[in-house]
Amino acid sequence: MRTETVERTLVDGVDVIGSLSPSRASDFMTCPLLYRFRVVDRIPEEPSPEAVRGTLVHAVLEDLFDAPAAERTLERARSMVGPAWARLQEAQPDVAGLFDDGAALAEWLGSAGDLLGSYFVLEDPRRLEPAEREKYVETVIDGGLLLRGYVDRVDVAPTGEVRVVDYKTGRAPREVFEAKAMFQMKFYALVMWRTTGTIPTLLQLMYLGNEEILRYSPDEQDLLATERKLRALWSAIERASTTGEWRPHKSALCAWCDHKARCPEWGGVIPPLPERETLPLEPAVLSPAESPTAAD
Repeated sequence: MRTETVERTLVDGVDVIGSLSPSRASDFMTCPLLYRFRVVDRIPEEPSPEAVRGTLVHAVLEDLFDAPAAERTLERARSMVGPAWARLQEAQPDVAGLFDDGAALAEWLGSAGDLLGSYFVLEDPRRLEPAEREKYVETVIDGGLLLRGYVDRVDVAPTGEVRVVDYKTGRAPREVFEAKAMFQMKFYALVMWRTTGTIPTLLQLMYLGNEEILRYSPDEQDLLATERKLRALWSAIERASTTGEWRPHKSALCAWCDHKARCPEWGGVIPPLPERETLPLEPAVLSPAESPTAAD
């Protein structure tokens, strides 16, 4: 049996054994084989209209705050969809082939405008001045695991309270799945706590698909438990790397998976592992198909 070691690098002088983002951690918890296909094999995935629309809406909401407060209107936001789409096509030329004709594209762009309308139902951006947008955060926790990701928005109140905000273009989960949805936000809160020494006051998930907001106020025990969970998760990834056993997990999410044809749960054959001696660190830059918005 071929074994693999974990690729090591240095971050700020610290020996790093591996890296995780919220989306890739979620991949492994959902299906270890999916994690392997994305991180170890790095098999390209086709962008989906839903994932690309999430990327588009996020871009508009980020850029909207460049406008003076009084001009942050729904009309302004909708007028930004076309230019944002043009920039996205330039950066990712393959997304242009998602639509068969102009009518399908127009309908899809209109759906992005509808999601922006939902955002304005949830809050008024004219009353906000975010401290950070699309903020890259990273930290190395004890044991050498690098945690990193991009936070959609950070708000800081005049009295110092910190709110971490994430936009979701899908629908809010049922109550039984709320804790799983909040895992991403606790991940960000942990990284921010470890880098700044301050625990965010409020974590806020904004679901534009059905105009709902999930809020949670973390404490130190929450974040320590999240840190323990991430260490255990990385240990499981290392075991899978050593044994070569990346077990598939069949679920309702398989309906949206690009890898069904190569998954044994669906009659497929798993391809051989890449010829490398190390388990690669997760790529720092993710494609639209790999980004957190793809699962919204």
